Amino acid sequence: MTTVPTRTVAPTARGPVSTALLEILTGPEETPASGYAALSEATATAVNASQDVLADEDLQLSLFLLYLLHYGPAEFVTADREWDPELLRVRTVLETGFEAELRRRVPLPDPLPGDSAQLVDTMFAMTGGDAKPTLATWLARHPSEEILSEFLVHRSIYTLREADPHSWGIARLRGRAKAALVEIQSDEYGGGRPERVHATIFAQTMRGFGLDDTLDHYLDLVPAPTLASMNLMSLFGLHRRLRGAIAGHLAAFEMTSSIPNKYYGRAFRKLGYDADVTWYYDEHVEADAVHEQIAARDLAGALAQDEPELLEDVLFGAAACLYVDGLMGDHMLECWSDGRTSLRGNMPGLQTVGSEAAAAERVAL
Repeated sequence: MTTVPTRTVAPTARGPVSTALLEILTGPEETPASGYAALSEATATAVNASQDVLADEDLQLSLFLLYLLHYGPAEFVTADREWDPELLRVRTVLETGFEAELRRRVPLPDPLPGDSAQLVDTMFAMTGGDAKPTLATWLARHPSEEILSEFLVHRSIYTLREADPHSWGIARLRGRAKAALVEIQSDEYGGGRPERVHATIFAQTMRGFGLDDTLDHYLDLVPAPTLASMNLMSLFGLHRRLRGAIAGHLAAFEMTSSIPNKYYGRAFRKLGYDADVTWYYDEHVEADAVHEQIAARDLAGALAQDEPELLEDVLFGAAACLYVDGLMGDHMLECWSDGRTSLRGNMPGLQTVGSEAAAAERVAL
């Protein structure tokens, strides 16, 4: 049986909150009260002082690590911490700040749609532009080994666990919405064929590109916007009160997937890579063209019709998906356009994006 390689070394802390949290996660099973107190104090102080929770490296890493306890495996965690009540209290403080920031910054259509049919129309209008994002077309025009390596590193944080955050929603939905979510997720998990699980195919892409497919191997390299994208899904999926938001998030996610993946596949083929690397992207061009209709009409639309009180949250989830993933894409594109790495450090064995050779390659393209 094939096993998924998992990270065994704790990541590097990025501030006082993640420092205090990692001391608990990697420390003895019996945490002293002073350890929890230090973590609680650091968290409250940092959330209140943060100028931008979505871009805060310390807070986003800490939230990611607390969610990681529910996904696993996290072999550097020395005890069973998944339901540690003190850590759950800290997570609540982080989540409260994260959600409040999202609700302040994520724009919703005005006026809001009045019923489920209008909701579906609104979501197609919202996702129309994002279905052809600048990042995907830019990568197709300017592919390089360095840039595509970084792209895969960013994507690995979610995609090596693809579909798992949205699957939390299955037990929280009923009727048509539940059936639609299960239909989409069944495809994500290979329809019963383990070799076709999308996370497995993506791991093959990473290996084919010479990257490590260990879960969270590149965690120290990815910045806050990448962690925020994964944390957003976990926030929505792990709270029943936000079941509308996780449905809306998945709908927007699927509705903006097919066309970008066509361009991503094109970028890798321009560098001479074959189906061993491009299969993941080619698979999503076809699958997500079908999924977008199911997600918009049978998931989001049906949920809003059956539980109209969730309509605004469905819309919020979709808008938050577009907003936060947009921040992640904008970060990469801005860095690469300026000849800078989009990561927090350089990967061993590869030229940096800002190197003289890489810059010359971009000029030639």
